[in-house]
Amino acid sequence: MPAPLATTLRRDPDSSAFDPAIVLGSLGAAVLALDGDNRIRYANGAAEQLFACGAAYLIGHAATDFLPPDSPVLSLVAQARDGNISVAEHGVTLDTPRTGHRTVTVQVSPLIEKAGSVVISLHEQSIALKIGAQLTSRNAARSVTAMAAILAHEVKNPLSGIRGAAQLLEQNAGEDDRILTRLICDEADRIVALVDRMEAFSDNPTVERGAVNIHRVLEHVRRIAEAGFARSVRIIENYDPSLPPVLGDRDQLVQVFLNLVKNAAEAVPEEGGEIVVSTGYQHGIRLALPGSETRRHLPLVVSIQDNGPGIPEDLKPNLFDAFVTTKTSGSGLGLALVAKIIGDHGGVIEFDSVPRRTIFRVMLPMVQDGDGK
Repeated sequence: MPAPLATTLRRDPDSSAFDPAIVLGSLGAAVLALDGDNRIRYANGAAEQLFACGAAYLIGHAATDFLPPDSPVLSLVAQARDGNISVAEHGVTLDTPRTGHRTVTVQVSPLIEKAGSVVISLHEQSIALKIGAQLTSRNAARSVTAMAAILAHEVKNPLSGIRGAAQLLEQNAGEDDRILTRLICDEADRIVALVDRMEAFSDNPTVERGAVNIHRVLEHVRRIAEAGFARSVRIIENYDPSLPPVLGDRDQLVQVFLNLVKNAAEAVPEEGGEIVVSTGYQHGIRLALPGSETRRHLPLVVSIQDNGPGIPEDLKPNLFDAFVTTKTSGSGLGLALVAKIIGDHGGVIEFDSVPRRTIFRVMLPMVQDGDGK
């Protein structure tokens, strides 16, 4: 019979490469260790991302500081502790200000060496959902691309004729009729401007992508924001300086994050408005690039969080579709364009939103050997 893995590693002279903290830190599932008083004694990197705070803050706090007392997670902890057995449950809902609304698989196992202590694994059941949402966003972007092409060819030309006819009529029209001809011209100009904006969705296969320092992109966006639309908003930066370069187009990424920060700035309250821009590295997300069989790892995560009122529930399923907006004067093209650009980069965009905490996460590929050659 082969020796247990733990025994094998202890006997291996190279076992230092398998430090438990390194192994657990590489997992995509959030791992927490609780003592007999339900205080957190260990948290891996995925747990830091799930609860939106560092391990140094998590450790020492009671689990009830991050989960409601009636949470199914804590019920499973009690079952595992009382029966001294491992228990698991699928489809558990986490819905807290820190985690947002998530569906997870929970597994709780007792620590034999420490009486009363348990290890919790929280594996988010959202990989398939993220892929589905990404495909939905891409399909929405493609539909807007097709719509833009149709509008450009079939609408702008007749609009030009309508506008010209209105200008001819205006020459011989009375004052009252000139108001109407001017209205025709203004509305024709407005529709042409809308079509011009939609032409930004057209496919641009000639864009060359290379190594981009995402922090320089975000710094540029922050300077623009603080000089204009976010002048009265507090912007907090929480960056991981060790991130490798993003494989992307700098100008397009500036457009993406400028749009997201602008939306956040318009959502926050006039007093106490706050935007948190974060970067980090995660494991476990891979998606196929558009039009390719290649699967790319998406380890680089940029998060834009605001303390606004949140996104209405009825808009969430279609938020990245064209003409869907929470703004009374918005066109609803901003997030659709963001979804298209991120999709063209082979990335993923997702969001969680509850009152006082809306967060958009953009997952992007990093530069790999052979990229840009």
